Amino acid sequence: MNPFTRRSALAAIATSALAAAVPAMADTFPSKPIRIVVPFGAGGVADLTARTVGQKLSESLGQPVIIDNKPGAGGVGAGEAVAKAEPDGHTLLLMSNGTAVSAGLFKSLPFDAQHDFAPISTLGYFDLAVLATANAPYKSLGELMAYAKANPGKLNVGTINIGSTQHLAAELFKSRTGLDFLIVPFNGTPALTTALRGGQVDVAIEILGPMMGQVNSKAVRPLAILGDERAAQVPDVPTVMQSGVANFDVSSWNALAAPAKTPKDVIARLNKEVQAALAHPDVKKKLFELNVQAKGSSPEKLGELLGSEIKRWSEVISKAGVPRL
Repeated sequence: MNPFTRRSALAAIATSALAAAVPAMADTFPSKPIRIVVPFGAGGVADLTARTVGQKLSESLGQPVIIDNKPGAGGVGAGEAVAKAEPDGHTLLLMSNGTAVSAGLFKSLPFDAQHDFAPISTLGYFDLAVLATANAPYKSLGELMAYAKANPGKLNVGTINIGSTQHLAAELFKSRTGLDFLIVPFNGTPALTTALRGGQVDVAIEILGPMMGQVNSKAVRPLAILGDERAAQVPDVPTVMQSGVANFDVSSWNALAAPAKTPKDVIARLNKEVQAALAHPDVKKKLFELNVQAKGSSPEKLGELLGSEIKRWSEVISKAGVPRL
């Protein structure tokens, strides 16, 4: 055998051995506990979603699933921890639309939101709503818009923190309708609720779930849902689009992603198990109680969603003149 032929034969043997080793490595996944890094504090909707799905993943994968809460800084710390983790499928990020917002809100990030993660699947969507007090003079979004048009600059719309999805949804609504109103951000849902009920703001844009107690007690009334479908919890409430604002679709979502370069077969295994978990009646019931619509996706669809959300919110941030951090 001449040297060239011998080298070619050795290369072929090495390639075959490597190809055989990859599936073998994937077959051993998971080989240790899986950590889901959550960029929010314990007890919130995102945290409880991660814990609900994580429990089912633990049962199906045969390894503990540990929830690691890293709140603050717009999710930057959580994202960095996962982006720099070993790409073996054992460290995952609870991604959300906040991940997309951060890409446009921060001047620089220690990771690339679109390229440093391997998408796995969406987990669920949760509705945002325009809400007013029960004794407000407007009983529908149409009446609210008519009031704002007749009284430019007099309507106060409350949201939570600057740069939140709720705040940017208000900016988008302002841009799409051409209405002149003041957006007033508050430090969290409790402060916003107090301001709404106390009359410091006329209406609020907030995630529906945390406001359902106020809605059920008849203290607060939802005027419209911001997503493209009515909310199951308040099926009689129309969407913003049904109320006359074309092409307006905003909802919060969360998903799972791994570090980039995680093997594709590991991603495929995780996607399969996530779909099974989301289809389980107990999980669907628990998420419904959290006002979350359980909904999985392919990795490709999640990647497309993240890309479109980054583009949309970057444009809103730029147009609204929201200061970059």
